Amino acid sequence: MKICVLVKEVPDAAVQKRIDPSTGRMDRGGEKNLNPYDTHAIEAAMQIKEGGAEVEEIVAVTMGPSSAVRALHKAVSLGADRSVHLSDDALAGSDVAATGYALAQTLKRENPDLVLLGQQSDDGECYTIGAVVAEFLSMPSLTQVIKLDLEGNELTCERQAEYGYDTVKIQTPAVISVGDAINEPRYPSLKAIMGAKKKPLDSVATGDVEIDASKVGGDNSNAQWTSAKAPPSKAAGLIIEDEDTAETVEKIVAWLDERKLL
Repeated sequence: MKICVLVKEVPDAAVQKRIDPSTGRMDRGGEKNLNPYDTHAIEAAMQIKEGGAEVEEIVAVTMGPSSAVRALHKAVSLGADRSVHLSDDALAGSDVAATGYALAQTLKRENPDLVLLGQQSDDGECYTIGAVVAEFLSMPSLTQVIKLDLEGNELTCERQAEYGYDTVKIQTPAVISVGDAINEPRYPSLKAIMGAKKKPLDSVATGDVEIDASKVGGDNSNAQWTSAKAPPSKAAGLIIEDEDTAETVEKIVAWLDERKLL
């Protein structure tokens, strides 16, 4: 079995996220890191491998600029055997559908039995990339999976649903988006961190994986950014300071009643 894990480079959690008004794209300046949700997917792949399944290799796959190599190094330090970096100027500005298509074309060359990814990215938070990739690969897909058991080529998955939990059986090959409740990702050892840069990293462009350039990029995406504006500022809160408890209570009750909260 070959497992591919889709990972993404995202702005660090401490970086304030904003849209570049000239392009409509997220400003990706500042510190960047491996998407934290994807670390759960890597850990899930490692647990499948360590659980006795005959896993040939775990391959981390990303699409992004040259800086995304650091996210791949982090993924390898967490357990991936090697990585694939899809990078091409033609891909810049791709929407979710175009990104899913490009990633699917890259995965086709790997021919994985199982594709894992985090439930969302820490920047776009669209939650849908797994389903889009699965559509282009013609594979079944599940989202919000919090428990994963593999027996032969059958996966038994428990997934979070709006009304509780579903238990679903699915045949591989498949695309599974895991929730952050599925596991607690391990910390990479110093040896793994130091050795990550020595692991095989395959850099590919659109032509290497037969991506039709007319289907990717900002100009060729179906979703087009038109404008953006900041949300309205919140009104200042009301502070009630009074030494008289009874008068304070009256003011609070009046404030609630005025807003029809009583």
